[in-house]
Amino acid sequence: MRAGRKPWIGLAVLVLPVLLISVDLHVLSYALPFISAGLAPSGSQLLWIIDIYPFMLAGLLLPMGALGDRVGRRRLLMAGAAAFGAASAVAAFSPSADLLIATRALLGVGGATLMPSTLSLIRNMFHDDGQRRIAISIWTGAFAGGAMLGPLMGGALLEHFWWGSVFLANLPVMALLLILAPLLLPESRDPHPSRFDLLSVILSLGAILPTIYGIQHIAQDGLGGPPVLGIVAGLCLGVAFVRRQRSMTPPMLDVHLFGSRAFTTAIGANTLGVFAMVGSSLFTTQYLQMVMGARPLIAGLYALPSAGTAMLAAGLAPVLVRKIRPGLVVCAGLLIGASGFALLSQLDVTGQGGLLIAGIMLMAGGVTLVLTVSSDLIIATAPPERAGSVAGLSQVATEFGGALGISLLGSIGTAVYRGRLGGMDAPSAALDTLGGALESARHLPEPAAATLAAAAREAFTQGQHYAMIAAAAGLCLMALLVPVLLRSVRRANRPRPSPDHSGRHVMR
Repeated sequence: MRAGRKPWIGLAVLVLPVLLISVDLHVLSYALPFISAGLAPSGSQLLWIIDIYPFMLAGLLLPMGALGDRVGRRRLLMAGAAAFGAASAVAAFSPSADLLIATRALLGVGGATLMPSTLSLIRNMFHDDGQRRIAISIWTGAFAGGAMLGPLMGGALLEHFWWGSVFLANLPVMALLLILAPLLLPESRDPHPSRFDLLSVILSLGAILPTIYGIQHIAQDGLGGPPVLGIVAGLCLGVAFVRRQRSMTPPMLDVHLFGSRAFTTAIGANTLGVFAMVGSSLFTTQYLQMVMGARPLIAGLYALPSAGTAMLAAGLAPVLVRKIRPGLVVCAGLLIGASGFALLSQLDVTGQGGLLIAGIMLMAGGVTLVLTVSSDLIIATAPPERAGSVAGLSQVATEFGGALGISLLGSIGTAVYRGRLGGMDAPSAALDTLGGALESARHLPEPAAATLAAAAREAFTQGQHYAMIAAAAGLCLMALLVPVLLRSVRRANRPRPSPDHSGRHVMR
């Protein structure tokens, strides 16, 4: 059945939290130098300020999706909006790095209710395949809209106010969502919900946080007891989570979905695309402000061409999959994105603005094409009554990919940066971050200040070079696999569920 006018108006309401989360991601990136100057975080604290939000999202999206199936997706969306707004107000006035990390964690809890609610509501509002693809392309394009609005809004705020103002900007958006949602969004829930399993929630969160902690610290500091134990503990809890899901009827996560090659490949492409895109933003924002010396508002303007390319790619995706097999569309997107990262790897300390714009345009357009197609393949597997849990899984892949991108690509950059500066008699803060080095240089006499600043910028661009090469290599490898793994998915066809031996529906 095709949707009428009201669901399309309701879609505009669902775009609000998507825009907000994308805005928050990009605003924070541009605010990092100001947070570094205001709160003086260590290198580890700075990474946790960035990482704790997507880590909490990744750990809680799946249980929150299942909770939405049980209590109602609209109700959960509104509760999450209220919590997100309250946490934003506290974050804006954090007097220390530790408190900001804690409030960012609370933002992650609130944000975990927003994303699966929006995608599962779309699944239940648009039952026609063609309309659903268009709705998901609009939903994905909202991330690009946030990429455009975030830097501009953040730049304008940071030009005139303190860094906490970027969090206060969340409040009017959340207020508007709370007003409009009851008027325009239908409530939907699973008519036969499973019980909410607290142990599964604990296991899913416990599997993610220690693993990412271990990866982050091994990449930064080398092998050590606590990071290795963290990874081992995370993997063990992950195995326990999967075994529990296999024994539950019905489970929080139907692990039999991963028996579908198309489903698993779509999850993998989604994760890798976000991994590369979010990880790169950690470098490009710092490059603009600390290497090229652009003011925040000017740095925000550099994002406009890439945001426009991403929105164009999101709009083209439903058209392309009607003419070309989805596997080939995803492959093309991965290769376009890889070419963008190849260009970004060539940036140096001379400040190549044109090369930067070309690189991020190709990267954003290619990755957005991947995300739009893969998101539709994932959500198409969900029966309407279980849309929340599958939408939660889709967003787990997205947020987990972003967290890993920041951790792994950031750690590659940090390792190279420290290796390049290791031979200098530099203050300890200068060895943590480029922002720390530039701040340390301000307190040194000439010519030592200029020498440290120049060496730090050179070390940063070298770290960026290796991180961008790693991102490009990952996308190219996935591009080789995707056409083979998605060869059974035909043009504009929704994969048809067929029962496996257990009676569950599995996508082939």
